[in-house]
Amino acid sequence: MPWIQLQIPADPDNADQLEDLLMEMGAEAVSMEDAADQPLYEPDPGTTPLWHQTSVTGLFGSERDIDELCAAVKDAWHQQTQQSLPDIDITLVEDKDWEREWMEDFKPLRFGERLWIVPSWHDAPDPQAANLLLDPGLAFGTGTHPTTALCLEWLDGHDVSSRQVIDYGCGSGILGLAALLLGADHVIGVDTDPQALEASRENARRNQVEEDRLDLFLPADEPDTMADIMLANILAQPLIGLAPRLAAKVKPGGNIVLSGILSNQAREVMEAYEPWFVMDEPEQREEWIRLTGRRTDR
Repeated sequence: MPWIQLQIPADPDNADQLEDLLMEMGAEAVSMEDAADQPLYEPDPGTTPLWHQTSVTGLFGSERDIDELCAAVKDAWHQQTQQSLPDIDITLVEDKDWEREWMEDFKPLRFGERLWIVPSWHDAPDPQAANLLLDPGLAFGTGTHPTTALCLEWLDGHDVSSRQVIDYGCGSGILGLAALLLGADHVIGVDTDPQALEASRENARRNQVEEDRLDLFLPADEPDTMADIMLANILAQPLIGLAPRLAAKVKPGGNIVLSGILSNQAREVMEAYEPWFVMDEPEQREEWIRLTGRRTDR
C-alpha cells in the first residue's frame, strides 16, 4: 500500500504546532528535517532546538482523498493561526520494510588499515582486523561524522599498544573502544551525560571489552590520572576552556587529539594549546578540522 506524504516548510516558531496539527488530522507519523543544510551543534541542557528552516513531513494512509486532505490541513491551520499555510509538497511513497531499508543504509566502515566499525547485522569484512561492533545512533557517535572519522583514522595510523588513553567527551565510547581494540592498555572515558556513560558501558559489553580496561566517569568524579593519549572530540569553545585541564592530564611526550572544530576555529583552538603542546598542521575533512600535538616538558 502506498502512502501519502505531505511535506510543509516551517520555522522554529511554528514547527511544533504544525506537527501537532498533522497528528490531529490523522497522520500515521510526523517527522522534522533540516531544509537548508544547517547543522545543529550541542544544545543547552533541557533544550530541543530546531533548524531555522525546517521541513515537517506527515505520512497518511493512501485511502485518504489528497485534495480533501490538503484542504482540511490548510483550513485547520488558518483557524488556529489566522495565517495561510505555505505550499504543500505531495508525494506518493511506496510501502516498504522501513526498518530493513534503514538498516541497509549502514554498512561496515573502514578507517585506515586495521580498524572497522561494523553494525551488528553485518559480518565483519575482515575477521582479523580490529572490528568494533557499533549500531548507528547519533551521527557523532558512529564514525559517520567527519570529526569522529578523523579521530579514528589517527588512532589507526599510530601505535597505541600498551598506552593509557583518556577519551574526554566519550559519548558512545567509539574512540576509547577503538583504542582498546587497537591495543591500548586502559581507557578512561569522561562525559557530562550519564546516558553517554551507560551507552559506552553497553558498547564495551557488546565488544567483550574487559571491565578493568575501561573506566567511565562524570567530570566531577574523574580520577587524577595521566594519559599517553588524550582524545577530545567535543566542540571548539569547550576545548578552548578545557585546555589547561586536558593539558595537565597528558604525560610529557604524550599525544593530544582534538576534534569537533570548524575550519575557521582551528587557529584559536591551536593557540589555546600551544603553551603545553607542539601542535601539528591541522587535518581537514569537509569543513571540520582535527588538531594533534605532542606534550612538551613545559
